[in-house]
Amino acid sequence: MTEFINKKGVYFIGIGGIGMSALALYFIGKKYAVAGYDRTPTRITQKLEEAGCNITFNDDISTIPARFREIKDKEDYLIVFTPAIPADNRILSFFCNNGYNLRKRSEVLGEISSETNTIAVAGTHGKTTVSTMTAHLLKQSHVDCNAFLGGISKNYDSNLITGNSRYTIMEADEYDRSFHRLFPQIAVITAIDPDHLEIYGNHETMIRAYNEFGRKIRQGGTLVCKYRIRDQISAPEGVRFLTYGNEPQADFSYSGVEHSDKGYRFDIKIPGGLLKDLQYTFPGIINIENLTAAVAVATLCGVTENEIRKAIISFQGVKRRFDIRINTPRLAYVDDYAHHPEEIKACILSLKEYFGNRKITAIFQPHLFTRTRDHADGFADILDKLDEVILLPVYPARETAIPGVSSEMIFERMKNMNKKLLSMDDIPGVLDPEKIDVLVTIGAGNIDTLVEPIEMKLRKGGGRW
Repeated sequence: MTEFINKKGVYFIGIGGIGMSALALYFIGKKYAVAGYDRTPTRITQKLEEAGCNITFNDDISTIPARFREIKDKEDYLIVFTPAIPADNRILSFFCNNGYNLRKRSEVLGEISSETNTIAVAGTHGKTTVSTMTAHLLKQSHVDCNAFLGGISKNYDSNLITGNSRYTIMEADEYDRSFHRLFPQIAVITAIDPDHLEIYGNHETMIRAYNEFGRKIRQGGTLVCKYRIRDQISAPEGVRFLTYGNEPQADFSYSGVEHSDKGYRFDIKIPGGLLKDLQYTFPGIINIENLTAAVAVATLCGVTENEIRKAIISFQGVKRRFDIRINTPRLAYVDDYAHHPEEIKACILSLKEYFGNRKITAIFQPHLFTRTRDHADGFADILDKLDEVILLPVYPARETAIPGVSSEMIFERMKNMNKKLLSMDDIPGVLDPEKIDVLVTIGAGNIDTLVEPIEMKLRKGGGRW
């Protein structure tokens, strides 16, 4: 972190984001003065404030603390921003127009990455779960790790994990080609389904970007790739190429999966050996594949078989990743971050596997106008596999509205007639605990603000426990 070592303070624009907040916690731990701006308060910003961070939710220059605003030596302070912040943001404009040292979040991670043995997990989906699993396997072993996560680990109640280790785990974000700023020793690619086409234009360009990410791996490093996408990805000369999946030909492959009410039992083949009768309680068979990727990395880092076995059993999951909030024979509630058709497909498969033939009601909030436009047919097809669907308006995030693009695009394409178009404000009033069997909330926007009110209402439903 040589570029930042002499800085006196760090200001984050968009500090409440899951990636930005992990960086903020990192600098707080390094005893820097840390402050920031975000649009709305959340549990994440509350934790940052409790850690001593000064946060404003008002886009007003006067809310910037004086130690960042009224200074002469502006190079002594680092200003970190995320591409999700609009260009007309007043606070961002102030720092841009007044000679401050501005860096994208990805640039700061890249600087950290260059000075550590980085494990970078990339992919259009699965990267948060894989990186969190990997962090847990290393953290519970003699290897230890540091980790910047894209979700809140339930084991550590944080998106930042610190330790005494030469390894640092990072999520490699493909948006805005941010992952090209990382220089990993080990890289994982979980999936390359079409996404962020507003950035890449087409799937082929996105695949090329992932291959460019592979070329950032250090000489002598390793690329771990899902077996099914091996033909789309290549490793540069001097980088070992390994695969994972359920295919016997993969270097790391799982097999013999047995499912019971106590979880899963399965084997994982590793180069030169076999981890037999592994026990895993976290729901969703897709997560056995994710775990296989994590085991691959842990093995490469020197985690022992016994350490892997113990860590797998204790893994509790990630908040908002198949997050079971209520689970009784008569009423269940699951919250999931899925926002791409392939992610929703995996979520639904896990729901049906876990809950059997029970009736599933979904509340889905599409994320981004561009993604809704590009994948309206895919969303409709997969949502049709549910018993009942409530569609919320599109969450715009960083985007402005696109004429003609709305949740109605998905609604009109759905064949399932048991569907509704509702607003966020409608949800608490329309939910009847007596008529719900399994409820799932799906989406990456502010649908997370509904989770606790929904859980509270369902728990107060009475008579069904």
